[in-house]
Amino acid sequence: MHDGRPLVHTHALVESDRIGERTRIWAFVHVLPGARIGTDCNICDHVFIENDVRVGDRVTIKSGVQLWDGVRLADDVFVGPNATFTNDLMPRSRNPDFIPLETHVEAGASIGANATILPGLTIGARAMVAAGAVVTRDVPPDTLVAGNPARILRTLDKDAVA
Repeated sequence: MHDGRPLVHTHALVESDRIGERTRIWAFVHVLPGARIGTDCNICDHVFIENDVRVGDRVTIKSGVQLWDGVRLADDVFVGPNATFTNDLMPRSRNPDFIPLETHVEAGASIGANATILPGLTIGARAMVAAGAVVTRDVPPDTLVAGNPARILRTLDKDAVA
C-alpha cells in the first residue's frame, strides 16, 4: 500500500497530526486538530471527528458518523453507517455552562447502522448494539441490545462472531 503513513484522501480535511500509521481517511472527512486516531483505522466518507475524541487501533467508522467531544472508541470497535453519538443530555443553543459527557465504547464492541447512543454511557467490551437501537443506559460486555429504548436480547458467546 505505502510506507505506513496514514492515507488521507485529497478531499478530506485532517487538521490533527495525531493519526496512526496505516489509517485510511476517505473523502469528505473532517478531523479537528485535537482528535487522536489510532493505527490501522478505516474512516469512511462523510465522517466528522471533533477535538476531544479518542479512537483506538483497528477501528472502523462507516459513512455519516459524527464523533463529538467526549467520545472514546477503544481498539477494534465498529461503528455502522449514520450511527449517532450525543454528548449533552440537555442541549441548548449557546449554553456557556455546557460540559460534554464522555461516552465509552469498549474494545471489540459494534454499533449498528442508525443506532443512537445517549451521552455519558459505556458500551461494554464485545457488546453489539443492533441497527436503529436507541441506547439510554450502559450496555454490559458481551450482550446484544436492540429496540427503542434498547433492551438486552441475549448474552453473546465471547468466542463467537455474533
